[in-house]
Amino acid sequence: MDVTTPSIKSMKLYDQVERIYNELRARGIDDEAPLGIEDLIPFDQYHYHGTKAVDDAITALHLTSASKVLEVGSGIGGPARYIASKLGCRVTALELQEDLNATARDLTRRCGLQGLVEHIGGNILDDPFPPGRFSALISLLVFLHIPERARLFTACLEVLEPGGTIYIEDFTKISEPSRADWRALEEKVFCNYLPTPEDYVEELHTAGFRDIETRDLTSSWKAFTAERAKAFQVTYARNAEIHGGQVAAGLDDFYSTVAALYVRGVLGGLRIIARKRL
Repeated sequence: MDVTTPSIKSMKLYDQVERIYNELRARGIDDEAPLGIEDLIPFDQYHYHGTKAVDDAITALHLTSASKVLEVGSGIGGPARYIASKLGCRVTALELQEDLNATARDLTRRCGLQGLVEHIGGNILDDPFPPGRFSALISLLVFLHIPERARLFTACLEVLEPGGTIYIEDFTKISEPSRADWRALEEKVFCNYLPTPEDYVEELHTAGFRDIETRDLTSSWKAFTAERAKAFQVTYARNAEIHGGQVAAGLDDFYSTVAALYVRGVLGGLRIIARKRL
């Protein structure tokens, strides 16, 4: 659907990212206090199923301490820090939004992981890395924001070394969205392009990826988004007190919107693993 997209900050998950500091302060952690990964895990995993999803990626990609990992759309750095801390490998975290990237860099410093995690502000579409730099690329619920699929997957292929692997978790289209659904996707989720699972595979194949494997995550994500929305509503008063009423209302609306799109059978979830030829 050809629509004019608003700023990505219309997606309230990406707005007011300093709320993670509010959460830490509420737990008695000062702004400059050292942090452990466990302090951040409840708040720095913007994708679904938290570190379990990251563990799935680690297993599927056979990551080790020698791996050279790129995370595209790294948010405030949760998955990158988790991978580096668990495996001791180097992770490059690429994030387009300056405020998210600055927050991620600060949190990584406070975790003492700046020697393993490199935070870079930039856009994968701008070819910010030399060809063949990475052995693995991970992106969790980010490509839904990027409609330029040919450029995207060509860029991803280029930065991988021969035999390198890409791991994606992303939205897919299960049924055709109504006009109201498209408006919600555009304005609240910053998504104006939604491929079917078959389209997704074909896009990767056209870019040059091979050995493409998929797994349908729709049922799991439908349950997750419903529970997330319900849990936020149960703790709404607490969230409004910590973050302010406007932030709490925005997040409540975002979580409810996404959950409803799954309930109506519009959105699906897909895990894809694909490889670059040797």
